[in-house]
Amino acid sequence: MATDALVLDGLDSFYGDSHVLHDVSFSVGAGRVLGLLGRNGAGKSTCIGSIIGFVRSRARDMRLFGEPIAGLSPEALSYKGIGLVPQGRRIFPTLTVRENLTVAARTSAQGQGDGRPGWTLRHVYEAFPRLKEREKQFAGSLSGGEQQMLAICRALMTNPRLLLLDEPSEGLAPQIIQEVARVLVDLKRSGLAIVLVEQNTALATDIADDVVILNSGRVAHSGPVSTIRSNEQLLEKLLGIY
Repeated sequence: MATDALVLDGLDSFYGDSHVLHDVSFSVGAGRVLGLLGRNGAGKSTCIGSIIGFVRSRARDMRLFGEPIAGLSPEALSYKGIGLVPQGRRIFPTLTVRENLTVAARTSAQGQGDGRPGWTLRHVYEAFPRLKEREKQFAGSLSGGEQQMLAICRALMTNPRLLLLDEPSEGLAPQIIQEVARVLVDLKRSGLAIVLVEQNTALATDIADDVVILNSGRVAHSGPVSTIRSNEQLLEKLLGIY
């Protein structure tokens, strides 16, 4: 029986004295994409920050491919195999494209052993020729779409077993969103487990296998993506769509 890539059980998260996430529980199947949805302020980015260790939190259980990871530092979680594409990209603008990629480079995460090929600079450039063309440019001079591609590739260079993407389509033109979608589909086909936070519900439901919808810091709905694709009443109630 396949082990889930990520299991969260009873996650509570805090900003100072504010209790932001309440008893959030879900799992991400190995090789599957989970769409984490919700209105602005629902707690999606807080959940991502809690998984990677940026936000103070506690949980009854948190496991990465069966290994307990609750309470570990962001650095330790990265070495265990969690990669992050943060909201707002956060590339290093005064480093070149190549330097942004090589600074993150790491061989396959400890215990990966899942048969997926590792990401190297050569593999990134083959998959994203535009970055190869711009490898000597400062990252801050790239377009928004190119910076998002760079942020995704920087995370891939850590050779993650689980990839967290926080609003990858934010602020991008429609044609660039289509390119980001192509990248995510390719990553899904490669067998990489992904948690995708998105305000673009159409993008998320096109790519995700499963969905979790947060509302006021609590899980309001979870299940296969098919449970919300044609449920206009649920989408309107929880996401304000339609």
